[in-house]
Amino acid sequence: MQRRQFIASGTALTAALSQSRWLGALEADNKYRNEIGIQLYTLRNEINSDVVGTMKAVADAGYKQVEPYGFPNADDMIREAKANGMAVNSSHINTDGILDPNKKGVEPFEKLIDKAKDLGLTHVVVPWLSPDLRGSLDKYKMIADRCNVAAEKAKAAGIQLAYHNHSFEFKPLDGGKTGYDIFTERFSDDMKFEVDVFWVEVGGLDSAELIRKLSGRVTQLHLKDLDRAVEPPQYDSVPKEAFKELGNGVIAMEPILAAAADANVAHCHVEQDHSPHPIKSVQQSIAFLKTL
Repeated sequence: MQRRQFIASGTALTAALSQSRWLGALEADNKYRNEIGIQLYTLRNEINSDVVGTMKAVADAGYKQVEPYGFPNADDMIREAKANGMAVNSSHINTDGILDPNKKGVEPFEKLIDKAKDLGLTHVVVPWLSPDLRGSLDKYKMIADRCNVAAEKAKAAGIQLAYHNHSFEFKPLDGGKTGYDIFTERFSDDMKFEVDVFWVEVGGLDSAELIRKLSGRVTQLHLKDLDRAVEPPQYDSVPKEAFKELGNGVIAMEPILAAAADANVAHCHVEQDHSPHPIKSVQQSIAFLKTL
C-alpha cells in the first residue's frame, strides 16, 4: 500500500472511530474555532511594513488571538493586537537565554520570563533549532536538558514553556532513534510540546495520532496544510509552494481538532510559512475552519 493510501485509510478510520467526539469538538461553540489564533510569522513582511494595518486586517478576518515571534522584541505586535481586541497568550521567543546562556551579551532567560509575565503571556515557545544544534542524539539530549531547566524557571512564574517542531526532529539517527524520540523521553513534566501538524506530516507521521500519544503534553497546535505534490518523509526544506491554506491540501483537520480536544490542547494557531498573498491566505484558512 502506498503511503498516501495508508494515510487516507488511517485518517478515515480515525475519523470514524472518534466521530461522536469530533462532531462535538466542531460544534458552533467549539473553542478552537471561536478562539482561533494566528502565528504572526505568516505575516512578517506585512508587519515589517505596516504593523497597525496588518493587525487590523487580522482582527477583521476573525482571529481572536495572535502568537508573535521574536519575543522579547515583539512590542509593536503585542500592542496592536491588544488594541484590536485580540488576546496574546503565547509567543515564540529568542532562545539564546535557554540554548546558549553563556554567549556574550545574552540576556538571562529569567529577564525574558519577567517581561512575559508582565505582559500577561501564559505560554512561550522554543521555535527552531539552528543546524549546529541538531543532527545527533547527544545534541538533542543537551537541548532537552537545557529546556527542562528553563521550563522549571518558567513554571515558577506561571508560564508554560514548549517546543515547536519542524520535520528534522523526525529524521532517524543512531539506531533509528529520532530527536523527537529524545524529547518525548527526556522532557520533564514541566516541558511541553507545541505541535506543528504540517511538519509532523512532512516528517512522515500522522498528526492526530501523535497528539493523542502525547496527550497532556501538548499545549498548542499550529494548523497549516500541505500540498499534495509533496511526498513525505522529508527532513530538510520543502518548496515554498508546499505550504497551503487550510482546506487546500491533504491534511484532514477534523481528526486533528478532535485529538486536540481529547488531549486538552489549550490553543490552536493558523500558520502558513509562505504565501504569495499572506492576508488572503489567512482569510481563506479561517473561512475554512468556520465551515467545519
